[in-house]
Amino acid sequence: MALLIGDLLADAAAVAPAAPAVTLGERALSYSELDDAANRTAHVWHGMGIGAGDVVAWWTRPTLAAVAAFAATARLGAVFAPLNPVLGRGEAADILEYLHPRLLVVDPAHAELVADELAGGDLPFAITGAGAAGVSMATRRAWPALDLDAATAAAHGSPFVASVPISDDDPHVIYLTSGTTGRPKGVVVSHRASWLRSFPGGSTFSVGLRGPGGILASFPLFHYGGWHYVLEAWHHRCCVHLSERFDGPGLVGVADRWKPTGMYCIPAVWGRVLEACPSGPELASVRHADTGTSAAPLELLERLRDRLPEATTSVLYGSSEGGHHTTLADWDIARKPGSVGRVAPPGVIRCGPDGEILYRSPTLMLGYFELPEETAKALAGGWYHTGDLGLLDEERYVYVTGRVREVIRTGGEYVAPTEVEAALFGYPGLADLAVVGIADDRWGEVVCAVVVPLEGSEAPTVAALRDHIGAALAPFKHPRRVVVAGDIPRTAATRQVQRTLLRERIGLAPLDPSPPGPFDGSDPDQIG
Repeated sequence: MALLIGDLLADAAAVAPAAPAVTLGERALSYSELDDAANRTAHVWHGMGIGAGDVVAWWTRPTLAAVAAFAATARLGAVFAPLNPVLGRGEAADILEYLHPRLLVVDPAHAELVADELAGGDLPFAITGAGAAGVSMATRRAWPALDLDAATAAAHGSPFVASVPISDDDPHVIYLTSGTTGRPKGVVVSHRASWLRSFPGGSTFSVGLRGPGGILASFPLFHYGGWHYVLEAWHHRCCVHLSERFDGPGLVGVADRWKPTGMYCIPAVWGRVLEACPSGPELASVRHADTGTSAAPLELLERLRDRLPEATTSVLYGSSEGGHHTTLADWDIARKPGSVGRVAPPGVIRCGPDGEILYRSPTLMLGYFELPEETAKALAGGWYHTGDLGLLDEERYVYVTGRVREVIRTGGEYVAPTEVEAALFGYPGLADLAVVGIADDRWGEVVCAVVVPLEGSEAPTVAALRDHIGAALAPFKHPRRVVVAGDIPRTAATRQVQRTLLRERIGLAPLDPSPPGPFDGSDPDQIG
C-alpha cells in the first residue's frame, strides 16, 4: 500500500465523515465536506491540464480553500507550493521565477500585486476568496483569471483518480524556507516522508491527543509546521484549527472559540499567548502545551506549567528538511534542562566531527528544488546536515548549542549566540534582542548584543547587560559591544534570527572565517 497524502484525507473521511476536519474563524468543514472540496478542485485543475509533477503556487491570506487545494494537488500527483502572504511584489516575482509553476492561485489583493510583473506571460492564474469580481478591471484585462470558487462549486464531486499512477516517493509539496540567510530554497517533500512525519508514533503529539478538541495550528500555512499539524489531525481523525492572526490575542481567540486539546507554539509565540491571557478559562481545554524548534527557556516552561497545570509540555526540535527530529518529554524537562530530548522514531541522530547535528530518517526531504549542489551538501552521506551545533549526553539526549556558521570565536573560546540570548532573556525595556560576533583585532571576535529598545526606553549599556547575566555565563561569553537597531530580522514562522541579514543591516562586514590567535590568558574576561 502506497502512503499517499490524498488517500490520508479520503480514509479519514471514510472513517469519520461527519467529524469536524478544519476550522478558520467561524467556519468549519467536516471530513466529508473537505474530501468533496478536494475532489472538486482536483477535477477543475485536471481540466486545466495540471498533472503529475506540475507545481501549483498558492499565494493567499488564510483560507479553508488552501486545505482542499493541498489535498487536490496530492491526488493529481502535482506539487503544492504555498507562499508567504506578506511577501512583497518583488519577492513574490523572484520566487515564482524560481518555481516556474504551472498555475498560480491568488486572492484579489495578491492578484493586484503581481499583475503588472506577470501580465503578458504564459502563467495561468486562478482567484479564490472574492472571486474574479474582486479584481480590478485593468488586472482582469491584462491577466484573465479563473474564478476558482465558482469553478469548484460547479465541478464533479466524485472521487478523483489520477490517470497516471502516483508513487509515494513522488513529491507533493515544496516548503519555501529562507533559513538564516534570507535567500529562499524550496524544500521538496515526498508523500511518504510527509505521511511518516505526521503518523502517530513519529508525530509530535505521539502519545495521543486527549479529548475531542483537536489541534490548534499556530503556524501559518506557508510553513511546514502549519501543514504538519493539518496532516497530524488527519491521522488522528480530529480537527485542526487554523488562525487568521498569529499574535497572542488571535491565538487565544481561536482557543476560546474551538477548545483545542493540543497546542504547539514556538517559545516567542507562547510568550505572546501567555501575555495576552495571563489567567482565565480561554486555554482551559489545552492538555498538550508543546514548544520548541530548539531549546526552550526554563522560565517559559515554568510559566506554562503554572498557567496550564493540567497540561503536559514537551520540547520538540525539527526542520522543514527532516520533520520532527527529537522530543523532550514532559517527565524529562526537570531532569534534562536545556535539552531538546531524544530522537523521535524512525530517525537516527549523531554529531559529526565538528559538532554538527546530523539526522537520518525516511522522513528526509527529496532535496532543494532545482538546487543540486545545495542538496548534495545538505544530504551528504545520506544524513541531513542540520547546520546546528550540538552534543549528545550519555543517555543520547540532544543539546543544541548554536549554529555552525554563527558560533562566535573569541580568544580561542567558542560562544553560541543563542546561549547568550537566553541569558539576556527578560532584560527590561527591550522589544527584541539578538547576539552576533563582531571582528576584533585582539580576540578575533567579540560578543555584540543588538538591541531594539521599547518606545520610551533607553538602550542598555554593556555594563548593564553584563550585570544582568552575572555568573550565569563565563565572562568571555558576556557582551562587549551594544548596537541599537530598529528591528531584528527573523524567519517568518519560527522566528529564528537571520544573523547574516542582521550583520548587513547594522553595517558589519562578513567575518573572516579564519580563527583568532591562541588564548594567551592576559584578559581575565577570557578565563572560562
